[in-house]
Amino acid sequence: MFSRVGRAIISCLDFITKYFKTFVFLTLVAFVWLGNTNHKVQEPNLAKLYLYGPIFESESFADQIDKITQNPSIKGVLLIIDSPGGSISASVELSDMVAHLAKKMPVVAYVRGVMASGSYYAGMVANKIYANRGALVGSIGVIFSGMNIAPLMDKLGIKAQGMSKGAYKEVGTFTRAWTSQEKQYLDALLGEQYGMFVGDVAKARHLNPKDAPKFAEGKIFSAKQALELKLIDHVGTYEEAVAALQDLSAVKKPVWLQRDKLEMLMDKVLKSSTQALVQVLGYQLR
Repeated sequence: MFSRVGRAIISCLDFITKYFKTFVFLTLVAFVWLGNTNHKVQEPNLAKLYLYGPIFESESFADQIDKITQNPSIKGVLLIIDSPGGSISASVELSDMVAHLAKKMPVVAYVRGVMASGSYYAGMVANKIYANRGALVGSIGVIFSGMNIAPLMDKLGIKAQGMSKGAYKEVGTFTRAWTSQEKQYLDALLGEQYGMFVGDVAKARHLNPKDAPKFAEGKIFSAKQALELKLIDHVGTYEEAVAALQDLSAVKKPVWLQRDKLEMLMDKVLKSSTQALVQVLGYQLR
C-alpha cells in the first residue's frame, strides 16, 4: 500500500518537475495578455510647445512642431513662453510657424515669465494668450547696437586697418564712431523693421497701428497693463490656460504628448539661461 502511495507521489512530483517551467511560462503569458487588455495605452490628445530663452534660430522650434503635427491624435497645443526675444528674422519665422499651426489646431499661449520683443512676435498669433499676473509682456520695438572701442584701442596703442568697397559696408563697426550718414542709414532700416513689427501686431491683435505709441515704442508692460492694451486675452493661471485649450480642442481629459529626456534637459538649460539674461536686462522684479 505504501509503495503504491509512494509511486503516486513520485509520479506527481515527476509531472510537476517536467511541466513546471511550461506552467510558469503560460501563467506569465496570461498575466501579460490580461494586463494589456485591461490597461490600454492612451493616445496623446494635447501637446506642449516650448519657447524658452533668447531667440537665435528657428530650427529647434520647427523640430518641436514637426513632432506634434506628425501625431494625428493631437487636437491642441499649449505654447509656453518665457523668452526675452532675439533675432528679428528668426522671430518672424517662429511667428509664421505658430500661425500655420493655429490653422490646423487650436493654440493657446501661456506666458510663464517674459513674452517680450521677438517672443511676443512669435506668440501673438496664438488663438488665445494667457499670462500669469507676474508676467512681463511687450517690448515691441527693434534695436541695433554696438560698442565703440576706439578710445580703448588708443590707450593700448592698437590701430585698426582694413579695406572695403561700398559706403555702408562698415555700418555697425566697433573700431570707430559711426558717421552721421551711417546713422541715417541704420535709422531708416530700423524704421522699416519697426513698422513691420507694429503692423503685424496690429493685425494679429486687432489694434489700430496709430495707437503704436501706447502699445509699442519698446515699452514693457505688466500682465494687467498688457490686458488693458489688448496685447493678451487673459491674466490667469497655467491651469486656466489648459482649461481654455481643452475647451477649444474639445478635449475632456488631457493626455499630453511625452517628450524625451534630452529635450527636457535642454529646456532646463535654456530656462536657466533665460533667467540669467532677464536679470541682466532688468526685466525681473526683485
